[in-house]
Amino acid sequence: MTIRVLVVDDQPLIRAGLVALFHAAPGIEVAGEAADGEQAIALAAQTRPDVILMDVRMPNVDGIAATRTILTTAGEPRPHIVVLTTFDLDEYVYAALAAGASGFLLKDTPPQRIIGALHTIVAGDILLTPRITHRLIEAYSDRHRTAIPGLSLLRSLTARETEVLRLVGNGLSNAEIAERLVLSEQTVKTHVKRMMGKLGVASRAQAVVVAYESGLVVPAPAGDRGNGRPGQS
Repeated sequence: MTIRVLVVDDQPLIRAGLVALFHAAPGIEVAGEAADGEQAIALAAQTRPDVILMDVRMPNVDGIAATRTILTTAGEPRPHIVVLTTFDLDEYVYAALAAGASGFLLKDTPPQRIIGALHTIVAGDILLTPRITHRLIEAYSDRHRTAIPGLSLLRSLTARETEVLRLVGNGLSNAEIAERLVLSEQTVKTHVKRMMGKLGVASRAQAVVVAYESGLVVPAPAGDRGNGRPGQS
């Protein structure tokens, strides 16, 4: 399978470097390149890429607004959008995930990891490291803390789907969830798809947001973060 990628970044050097990387990578095709969100919206509709690497801070239309527009107007299958950011605490990253982005990459990510990330996203897994998940969710929770978790979001889920959501929220891949629950990976994919449909979320990353906002998963205490996973409720 060839992965078609649209590269969006207002910095010509970064954009050219990514395009050159993908031209040289087997199984990856560059669908186009854009210098801002407005161009990205137009090219996404025109070229229908599998993955869009989306910068956040750009002139005219920023990456968050572009992500939201592309995902609400695209036909099926919708593209996977991966946010590109310079800093792992970029204040806009959480908003991009809430808008439907499938994950994000730091701009200093090694080339081969970027290639691997594209395959991870297309396979349906999330692209958030546990360290970044902690920091993003904590930053959000500090600003939006409520007294009672919004468990009403979960009422439509079966017990199994709720458990799958909890594991997704803790950063586990489909393969890891399958091993944990003693299920086939295909069965896990089915549960994830149904869970996301009931919650009305567009991406696995948005499911992580729901897991935290509902209180199903909570950030671990500072002393417990060495285990490489977010906290569990």
